[in-house]
Amino acid sequence: MPRQILIQLDVDDQPSTFDAVVAFDSGVDHLLRHGDVTPENVTGLIHGAMFTRGGDDLKSTAVFIGGSDVARAEAVLDSVQETFFGPVRVSVMLDANGCNTTAAAAVAAASRHVESADSRAVVLGGTGPVGRRVAQMLASQHADVILTSRKLERAHTACQSIVSQQDSAKVRAAAPQDSSELANLMQTAQVIIACGAAGVELVDAETLASLEDLLVAIDLNAVPPSGLGGIAVTDKAKSIGDNGAVAYGAIGVGGLKMKTHKAAIAKLFETNDAVLDAAEIFAMAQSIDANG
Repeated sequence: MPRQILIQLDVDDQPSTFDAVVAFDSGVDHLLRHGDVTPENVTGLIHGAMFTRGGDDLKSTAVFIGGSDVARAEAVLDSVQETFFGPVRVSVMLDANGCNTTAAAAVAAASRHVESADSRAVVLGGTGPVGRRVAQMLASQHADVILTSRKLERAHTACQSIVSQQDSAKVRAAAPQDSSELANLMQTAQVIIACGAAGVELVDAETLASLEDLLVAIDLNAVPPSGLGGIAVTDKAKSIGDNGAVAYGAIGVGGLKMKTHKAAIAKLFETNDAVLDAAEIFAMAQSIDANG
């Protein structure tokens, strides 16, 4: 069997060192890194992956798409898939800015404490790359989701995108204008996941502790101050308030995220036709979490 080669396509000028390290830690033999990749210049790179190996050897080459701009990375993924034809293809994974693995780990962690079906969830900062996927994954589990943003129009657009992929998704937009309005919005939520900008507190500790229906709160912001007041970055199922709720910080879900990332890289080399995006990576995180 030929050596495993992962082709890292990054939409930023400099390919992510984080993604490179995880690739090697996942057992990849060789990593070819390319920066400033666009939908217009990706075809030649993919042809090089497709036409140098044939038959069963094709599965020993795979593609990872990353970078800080998720929308651009998604456009690159579309172009990559358009380049394939028939059985002449290689497996490909999208995890730009860690969007899929982070969201998958967060929702899987929440599911340890809440039966997702018919639960009520609020996703704070839901229009960002991670927030949108968190809302999408919660909706796929039949949760009733409120997706928030500072601008209602952006929240509506994100909700429409989710519904266009999942007709049955129960997701609605909100743009609370002050802390009081936000507190009312969260009052009946069992799950709160904060995906806002780094270093911005979205909810203070007192408000969080006062939510009587809350079962799990997850803050994905790793930069002080916490997005959810009182939650430390290393918290993992830590009790908060007096109502039995638990909290996770970014590092608290980081272990599952890293396991999922590595498992997804390994899965790329099982076949030559895998496409690992949000749904596929979420299913992997659920399986890893269920099996400990």
